Amino acid sequence: MKFEDLLLEIGGFGRFQILILAVLCLPRINLPMHFLLHNFLAATPSHHCAIPHQEEFVNLTMEEVLLISIPRKPDGTFSSCEMFSQPQFHLLLNSSLQPENKSIIQQCQHGWVYDHSQFTSTISTQWDLVCEQRGLNQATATFFFIGVTMGAMVFGYLSDRFGRKTMLQLSLVCSVVFGMLSAASVSYTMLAITRTLTGVALSGVSLIVLPLAMEWVDIQHRTFTGILTSIFWSVGNMLLALAAYLVREWHWLLVAVTGPCLLSIVCLWWVPESARWLIAKGKVKQAHRHLLTCARMNGRKDFAVSPEALRRMATDKNMGGSYSYISLFRTPVLRKISLCSGMVWFGVAFSYYGMSMNLTGFGLSIYLSQFVFGVIEIPAKMVMYVLVNRVGRRQSQAWTLILTGLCIGANIVIPNSLTSLRSVVAIMGKGFSEAAFTTVYLYTSELYPTILRQNGMGYTSFMARLGGALAPLVFLLDEMWRSLPEVTYCGIAVCSGAVAFLLPETLNVRLPEGIEDIE
Repeated sequence: MKFEDLLLEIGGFGRFQILILAVLCLPRINLPMHFLLHNFLAATPSHHCAIPHQEEFVNLTMEEVLLISIPRKPDGTFSSCEMFSQPQFHLLLNSSLQPENKSIIQQCQHGWVYDHSQFTSTISTQWDLVCEQRGLNQATATFFFIGVTMGAMVFGYLSDRFGRKTMLQLSLVCSVVFGMLSAASVSYTMLAITRTLTGVALSGVSLIVLPLAMEWVDIQHRTFTGILTSIFWSVGNMLLALAAYLVREWHWLLVAVTGPCLLSIVCLWWVPESARWLIAKGKVKQAHRHLLTCARMNGRKDFAVSPEALRRMATDKNMGGSYSYISLFRTPVLRKISLCSGMVWFGVAFSYYGMSMNLTGFGLSIYLSQFVFGVIEIPAKMVMYVLVNRVGRRQSQAWTLILTGLCIGANIVIPNSLTSLRSVVAIMGKGFSEAAFTTVYLYTSELYPTILRQNGMGYTSFMARLGGALAPLVFLLDEMWRSLPEVTYCGIAVCSGAVAFLLPETLNVRLPEGIEDIE
């Protein structure tokens, strides 16, 4: 007997599974509010060098003070990082003149003045992470994703060793602790450390929620489960835009996006441990108790399977052994799956966060861009619900990634003046990108056997977070060539889409339980 046969007897998608999904969707909503928080936490408003002795220019307007104090860039706007060493009063007579002596231009000497019309404060304005310090500002996102990368390896192993629910609870508690410490940061170093640790903690939530839900539902509802949990990510996306719009001060914004984790901790008490995992680990009495609860809630009162039958199921599949990440590469088919899925996850995350962290240049406000990018994800997921069941997981995964890359590439050649067209193409690209992310979560959870599923998800999540960690740093390449970041995102997306064609199809296939099911 296989676990799918048990699910048919107890009800593969009834009140029991709906309750589990409802509770697990709460932490899912919270994830993007942290993963994409960098857009607002580290936003850099328009700024210019602080002008010394400005009170001496009482007879001049602010525009005239800037004119004599700050050099202009080629596009006519005032420089953000340079100032004149002495006031250039002659520019008042003819503002089109350019100073012939470049030596009078110097870097900001007295700090910066920021436009606070959009943000009361961000970490950029708090610690002057602009100009020469711009790299530290982008590195904040990288530190967070380095934490998520480390957490993926840790929680992937621990949840296979100690259980899905236990590690999910630990992850949520640590998320609250480190999230609140981030909000209380008094220095950039403290923020970098606490955001890294928050990333480690939240990685467990990201890694465990979907497999825990998937291991309780039958084959027919796996796709629906994957899409539903993914839709709640998009809801979190939109709620982040709302939270950031209402809370313009970065300390309180961190509190606002961390607080909902407390609700998830409370509600998680109603979620049972994965019966699949319990049987795989030989804990058949506990599994039997949960299965009976499931059958009772789903109205299957005639369900009768003894613990001995469950024990034989575990013994027959030899699922109680000890496995590690090395096991993902020991056998030929698993090795190919692991290598290809790792590359696909890297490409999915790299292109997704590359697009998600670039909310300017489309003619929309940063809040509206964030909200629209969240809204477009929902119809993209609805379409994927049909596609992954019609054309299969593999084709869906490959083409959504390739089309993401083509949309990014298209915006390289579309002039900046065509803001409406650029917005449409960017929104389409964001939709394809989210469709690729939706598919890869569902696809990967079906590729690995039960005994290695969390190790497999941990490894692929590690690759994804590596992509997420590198994505914000790529923006710094615009100093070499303005379009180099977009070219990089485009190339990685298309290449990883091509690799997806090498993975096996899993449409309407039983979830593998042992390594022999894969090989």
